[in-house]
Amino acid sequence: MSSSAPPPVPLPAHRRPPGRSPLLRELVGAVLRDERTAQRRTLADVAAGSGVSLPHLSQVERGGKEASSEVVAAICAALGLPLAELLRRAAGEPLDVTSTGTRASAAGFAVPAAGPTAHLSLVA
Repeated sequence: MSSSAPPPVPLPAHRRPPGRSPLLRELVGAVLRDERTAQRRTLADVAAGSGVSLPHLSQVERGGKEASSEVVAAICAALGLPLAELLRRAAGEPLDVTSTGTRASAAGFAVPAAGPTAHLSLVA
């Protein structure tokens, strides 16, 4: 009978070996946890709203589980967080919407902004 070892628990940034970049699951999990706590919501509340089990949601937030795109979409929907914003925050890219009705793309080009405009800069 073979026993499988439990999956490795990702190391927090302060304990990560020098030079090791964070994994995508760690970045996504951190954004989801930050958004949930900013909304002052519990794991149980978001789990119920997303249809994801509380233990699985906890693992996703800690970066211990690689979540499927369907699970990430369900969690984002429960948080009211657009998937594009999750990815932008995980990448650490600023979202710059100017009052001229354009926004700066990642390459620095001005592209039309949808809806009302205002100056907003978000950085993860």
